[in-house]
Amino acid sequence: MRKLLLLAVLLLLVPCLAFTPLRAARVQTSIQESARVVLERSCLHCHEGENNAGLDMRKRENLLKGGPRGPAVVPGRPEVSLLYLAAAHDDGTDLEMPFGGDRLAEEELTVLEAWIRAGAPWNDLEAADYQAPAWWSFKSPTRPKVPDVGETAWVASPIDAFVLGELEAAELSHAPAADRRSLIRRAYFDLIGLPPTPEEVETFVDDPNEDSYSTLITKLLASPHYGERWGRHWLDVVRYADSTGFESDEYFPYAWRYRDYVIKSFNEDKPYDRFLQEQIAGDEIWPDDLDTEGGYSIPPRKLRHLEARIGTGLYAFGPVVGESKMNDKTLTSENLTDWVNVTGAAFMGATLACARCHDHKFDPISQKDYYRMQAIFAGSHTVDIPLSSRMASFWRNYWYPKLIDLDGKRKGYKSFVSQIQDRASAAKKEEFPREVVEAYEVAKPTAEQAKRAAPLKKAIDDMDLDQYMLSEELEERDALKDLLLTALVNLPEKEPANEVFYEALFDNPTARVIEHRQPELVPDVHVLERGQLTNPMERVDAGIPVALDDGAIFFEPQSDSVPHVPRNRQKLAFWLTRPDHPLTARVMVNRIWQFHFGQGLLPTPNDLGRTGEPPTHPELLDWLATEFSRRGWSMKAMHWLIMNSNTYRMASRFTSAKAMEIDPENRFLWRMNRRRIEGEVLWDTIHSVAGTLDLKMGGRPVMPTLSEEELSSLTDNGFWLPIDASGPPRRGIYILNRRGFQFPLFAKFDHPENALSCPRRDVTTVAPQALWLMNNQTAYHQAERFATRLVEEKGVDRGAWVKRAWKLALGRGPTPEETEEAFALLDDLAGTAGTNGDELRAQALTELCLAVFNLNEFVYID
Repeated sequence: MRKLLLLAVLLLLVPCLAFTPLRAARVQTSIQESARVVLERSCLHCHEGENNAGLDMRKRENLLKGGPRGPAVVPGRPEVSLLYLAAAHDDGTDLEMPFGGDRLAEEELTVLEAWIRAGAPWNDLEAADYQAPAWWSFKSPTRPKVPDVGETAWVASPIDAFVLGELEAAELSHAPAADRRSLIRRAYFDLIGLPPTPEEVETFVDDPNEDSYSTLITKLLASPHYGERWGRHWLDVVRYADSTGFESDEYFPYAWRYRDYVIKSFNEDKPYDRFLQEQIAGDEIWPDDLDTEGGYSIPPRKLRHLEARIGTGLYAFGPVVGESKMNDKTLTSENLTDWVNVTGAAFMGATLACARCHDHKFDPISQKDYYRMQAIFAGSHTVDIPLSSRMASFWRNYWYPKLIDLDGKRKGYKSFVSQIQDRASAAKKEEFPREVVEAYEVAKPTAEQAKRAAPLKKAIDDMDLDQYMLSEELEERDALKDLLLTALVNLPEKEPANEVFYEALFDNPTARVIEHRQPELVPDVHVLERGQLTNPMERVDAGIPVALDDGAIFFEPQSDSVPHVPRNRQKLAFWLTRPDHPLTARVMVNRIWQFHFGQGLLPTPNDLGRTGEPPTHPELLDWLATEFSRRGWSMKAMHWLIMNSNTYRMASRFTSAKAMEIDPENRFLWRMNRRRIEGEVLWDTIHSVAGTLDLKMGGRPVMPTLSEEELSSLTDNGFWLPIDASGPPRRGIYILNRRGFQFPLFAKFDHPENALSCPRRDVTTVAPQALWLMNNQTAYHQAERFATRLVEEKGVDRGAWVKRAWKLALGRGPTPEETEEAFALLDDLAGTAGTNGDELRAQALTELCLAVFNLNEFVYID
């Protein structure tokens, strides 16, 4: 077959055997052009320098010389040319190229064979003529024409036309529209991460207005909980955490300020270009101080600039080895490595990290490029900056003696009460048997010991301390209380209009960010042999990857004669946010698409290079990228555009034999993807349905109470013990995000390892997930609260219980079969009503609520 194809190619290229010199030259040129197309597409993206196997294919002499294995091309003899054998995956050699890719198509191999037999003619590719690589993601997106499609009635937006064009080409049909109950539930979880109330569902389902769906999207985008939902996505991308990781796992006291900055930015629909600029270079683009200007308040302009500085906190909570702080060079190197890696992954969708130890094996990113990127950040380091003005600090110092006075009186009062409690507890223990007291005094009791000690514990908890105090002690207690109240009264009242001023009275509020080093302390950056700090090679200045450098951005070289710190991060930020940048808009619109559909148009959102998967809809990706910048980089505008398409509104419960055969992974988007909610959303949903969720926003992280079993894996509880556990449960985004210990529910539901950027969470189905939902103390306690809510709202009508439970948890009423099964479960668990009838019925209802938490429909969104 190959000989026939070769003959056909030769007949086309060589129509007769009698050549004139001119005709021979033309045939040679045609053969070369055909071969060049194949080689540029499959080989030159790697072999455009000596970085890969020592083979630079831009010059003919290099092809003839080859690399360590010998000549790549032997003119006239494809059967012994390594280039041809590797491309053909020939059994006679262990070379298989392209690396990690499939064997070249038969037609491409035929072209290479004909080219080599013709003597391998090759005009050398000069640097001025050759821009490597010609890879799609390194070219600026161009706005494609919206395709013409047959089913025009289905096209509600250009998105639908692009999707339908691919479906029609594959002769596939799309799913029908989702029902309105599924649609409102999908929209709520997508935009705010919370379930709609039954009343909101019924209002939407019964609304005949054609604009009701668009109105719903507008309402959800305006919700303050939108920022919490989409902020959580972004925190995954930028590897957010509240601690350093590794063995020390040092706490970041103010990382949460960055988390709140992200939530606020999403809620305000901060343009993405500004959002990026603030995080990379907020301090360089908008340098400012917090001095007041003739009053007590900080001017709004300065507060905006302060917010931009807090955005640079992105670079202040990376993973840190505690021992690195003993060596500043090591710490600086680790920070620069982390900063370049997260910049490449989050903003560029580029695997820059692969070039730390050697030239990138697949993408045109050299090791020198990597360290030039490090040099952009070399003039920066992490610092804690104050968030209060000098005037606020003045008032704090003014009131400081009274704060000390208050602290002393508080300690005195607590010490007095503690003494009385100890004495009263000792007296109460005298009233109980010895074995009860011994069980009570065990630090970590077993279940049997806890049960035995329970009566004594309750008695001590319910003690009236006044009964154990002498009259003079009662007088002393009242006097101490009066002193404490007097000290509190003498403090200034809170000023709601100036939170920063008030907070500064009790603490010097700070945020950890990055800013410039002193010029003379800026370290040199060297290319490191194999990435080892102990093996420095060539010194480099700031720069971007050569393959992306069109000469429009100039980085000042580091000068020894005039020490200063150039604003290189500012230049990087402005370069990345150019509307024609090949990567930035593509990367972000792909992330937005992914979080709506469960999979991006480009399935590898942090890798737009050769090792990433190609886009499923390249024209749609570029159309969205150009539309993003046209719409002022508005993320809410992209949500609106995507969610109002018929593509987004398709049903997920749809299938066809043909579609499953041609496209089982739904790459063509012939239906909506069913998605499992994340651990944080599951936490929020359980508490929302139970009616216990506290929707307070922002502030320090919290840690809900953990069971003894959950705490047993901790070697040092320290600050990991419950924080703010006395109040109602907060949303999952506010739960302490430690690198060294993941919150148990989140760990079971695929919370990412947050040392690196996480572009997309894994979705697994494993037994511990069901075990947590069935057996964990939190799940059971919330089932009890859910049951209590049903009784409070519906009395003792078990039919009303079941109906309300389904509507709260699933957004719909139960089917007759589900109602019958729920009744059977209640009857089976409650048994016959006797003296404990009420208690048994309550327990049975709790078990039913727990069963609802375990329904697939509860943890999946259609």
